[in-house]
Amino acid sequence: MDLSKRKTEELVKGCINNERTAQEALYKLFYADMLRVCYSYLVDKELAKEAFNTGFLKTFQSIQNFDIEKGELGGWIRKIMIYTSIDLCRKELKFTSATVNEQDEDEFFIPPSVLEKLYFEDILANINLLPYATRTVFNLSVLDGFTHKEIGEQLHISEGTSRWHLAEAKKKLRELLDPAGKSAQTTERSDKAK
Repeated sequence: MDLSKRKTEELVKGCINNERTAQEALYKLFYADMLRVCYSYLVDKELAKEAFNTGFLKTFQSIQNFDIEKGELGGWIRKIMIYTSIDLCRKELKFTSATVNEQDEDEFFIPPSVLEKLYFEDILANINLLPYATRTVFNLSVLDGFTHKEIGEQLHISEGTSRWHLAEAKKKLRELLDPAGKSAQTTERSDKAK
């Protein structure tokens, strides 16, 4: 979400001064996007809402640390939401300590032509079918651009374990896709419609 520099400065200054109108405006502006971030890491809706609320509390408590010259406000808040969600789900995750070689990662590649044919909702539905730990690594790597080192640091796992979960996610996602490029979810829906 692109805000003008002036609008961002006004919102940040108002939040620093504990102005309720500025806090409400910031909350409403980022509500949908940030709730979606929490849902992508936490399947349990109550945990996702808890992460969302805790994330906004952290945002308001540390807003004075935001530097408009170093980044975009939405990206800064998004990171807070991601880290808050990870903190909440870390105890729920059960990681397999298997590793995968970098050259083996290509074996699990999903061609872009297949992904282009899927609807966004179908992709999300298939991602949500992944095991919890595998989905978390996939989201951090593919959706949020974390490196395996950063994922390992955040989830307290090795880089090799992170690579394995990413490869496993790609493998399982490929299994969920039929050769026509439709997801298993789409196929089920079309079968039920008949």
